Amino acid sequence: MDILNIIMTTVLSAIALFFLTKIMGHKQVAELDIYDYITGITIGSIGAELATELEEPWKPLTAMIVYGLITWSLSLVTKKIFRTGKYINGTPTIILDSGRLFRDNMKKANLDLSEFLLMCRQAGYFNLSDIQTAVFEYNGRLSVLPVSGKRPATPADMNLNPAQESILTEVIMDGRVLGGNLKKLGLDAAWLEEQVKAQGYPDAKAVFLGLCDGNHGLTLYAGE
Repeated sequence: MDILNIIMTTVLSAIALFFLTKIMGHKQVAELDIYDYITGITIGSIGAELATELEEPWKPLTAMIVYGLITWSLSLVTKKIFRTGKYINGTPTIILDSGRLFRDNMKKANLDLSEFLLMCRQAGYFNLSDIQTAVFEYNGRLSVLPVSGKRPATPADMNLNPAQESILTEVIMDGRVLGGNLKKLGLDAAWLEEQVKAQGYPDAKAVFLGLCDGNHGLTLYAGE
């Protein structure tokens, strides 16, 4: 009976936290899904209680497990049934478009004008006329589409076709050679040793970080 009561009160607190967080607004969430945010803060509190509960530690442990199952279930539901995501996480909200500020949308997002201006400045836009569209995402962040004339120039604008860059792979970390990564790049220790010496290092141990691109270009950093 005690376990059933714990499960019921845990589910009740999860529901209460969910609605309270929705009321407070997605600024509280800050890049987390809403149920991850709720579970994170709650499991942390329960974990602190578990650490000091000497007589009946199974009670907070049960609550932690129930919260974990709730999070897993909600995540599964939103993946399997796409429409449920807008009810659990919320949906993106257009705050500004083509020079128009949508006051009603700001109210729905629980976002006031000063907070919106702050987010614009943090995104690098101090003049709203430089923004074509601003969208308040469900994770509490602001996405900005700049006016075409204000966005940074790209090679395509200048009819240039630069070579495609590739992801850099770590081949040396704190003086240690990462043989597995070298092998994935089709390289070996002998090649690396030659390149290290060519860049003025006695050996790999003198290198703090070594990065290699898809074209076998090696960049080395010495630890200061």
